[in-house]
Amino acid sequence: MATDKDKIVNIIGAGLAGSEAAWQLATRGIKVNLFEMRPFVNTGAHETEYFSELVCSNSFGSNLPDRAAGLLKNELRILKSLLISIADQVAIPAGGALAVDRERFSKSITQILSQHPNISIIREEVTEIPSTPTIVCSGPLTSFRLSEQIKKLTGMENLFFFDAIAPIVELESIDFSKAFRGSRYDRGENEFGDYINCPFTKNEYFEFISELKNAQKIELRSFEQEIQLGVKAGVDKFFEGCLPVEILANRGELALAFGPLRPVGLKDPRGNERPFAILQLRQDNLAGSLYNMVGFQTNLTFPEQKRVFRKIPGLENATFARFGQMHRNTFLASPRLLLPTLQFKTRDDLFFAGQITGVEGYVGNIATGLIAALNMSLLLSGKKSVAIPKNTMIGSLIHYITHSELKDFQPMKANYGIMPPLSEKIKNKNERYKLYSERSIQTTSIFRDWIEANE
Repeated sequence: MATDKDKIVNIIGAGLAGSEAAWQLATRGIKVNLFEMRPFVNTGAHETEYFSELVCSNSFGSNLPDRAAGLLKNELRILKSLLISIADQVAIPAGGALAVDRERFSKSITQILSQHPNISIIREEVTEIPSTPTIVCSGPLTSFRLSEQIKKLTGMENLFFFDAIAPIVELESIDFSKAFRGSRYDRGENEFGDYINCPFTKNEYFEFISELKNAQKIELRSFEQEIQLGVKAGVDKFFEGCLPVEILANRGELALAFGPLRPVGLKDPRGNERPFAILQLRQDNLAGSLYNMVGFQTNLTFPEQKRVFRKIPGLENATFARFGQMHRNTFLASPRLLLPTLQFKTRDDLFFAGQITGVEGYVGNIATGLIAALNMSLLLSGKKSVAIPKNTMIGSLIHYITHSELKDFQPMKANYGIMPPLSEKIKNKNERYKLYSERSIQTTSIFRDWIEANE
């Protein structure tokens, strides 16, 4: 059977999905043109020119095998993901989570891909979708001109939402007479705890909430107001999984206490009591000099962030290495447009991967890039593309984005609720999750063996 493996595959975007896809194809002997518009065209959220830059948190979520995020990472390890292997190599303490030194992570990936003989790096904006084999991994910050081409291709408006990132503070500016180190339920690699915790008394909490609710927000820029696609945005378009803290605060005075400031599993060692609320700070670089304000995505003005967040106990004199900000995120109406193989329904050699498909979370983006690349490889070998089984977390995520009811479609991250039920009912949640994970790992191993036998 004739094959097209001598064709060059275009990959648009060198984010998490695009970087993984480029590596998977290149290691299979397929030549790749990897397009990245940064640094010549900025996104409004990225700060560097490196591939797979982590714009938001530096955490990849839980690393525990019986957690959805941990299972997803273990599936990718079985499938020989480059990015997960790099994340493991540059990991920093984060309790039961996998957090990385974000600079080392993106620099390492950039260096590896730039040195691969089958990968050509092209630093320019793609303004038209190529007619040759292509994987679009342009991400949630797809440029205006490419967005217009995708709109033209799909024949409908793209869906959209707003996302936000949290501030980062310098370690030396934290007041440890008030803050303390610790991990929830004492789960952590560091004996003193992997997080820095800023505890609130009841009065401190309500005073902070009052200031937060009344703080000045950044006015949306014109390109965000119109979403570059002619659709006006309102506050109802925030993505529920990444709400700015000021939006949460306006939903109820205790919303933060039961959300990002929940104190469960933590006790202040000075009184051995659970605080009324707690802000956790997570290490953001290997040197341990920078810490991310966990769950504190925000759209407050920079002066207001400095003023209001310095009212958090322990951060009265905080130095901010990066302020939080909000940015536009766009994604496809994937249930109408994509097959479970991540192919465009009306064109076999066009794939989409990453957050633009509606998969949420770093690891989910990596997974879609890997699966799109595996299927592109099969296609170019003259073989039929395949959907990874739904019994896996990767398969469940892709099934969700390609089969959901469009009216209810929102970005989805890994969770056991989207997986096919077990053959027997298990009441104990931990035991149920363990069985889900065992089934998934077995299926992923079989899928890997099949892929290797058919390439």
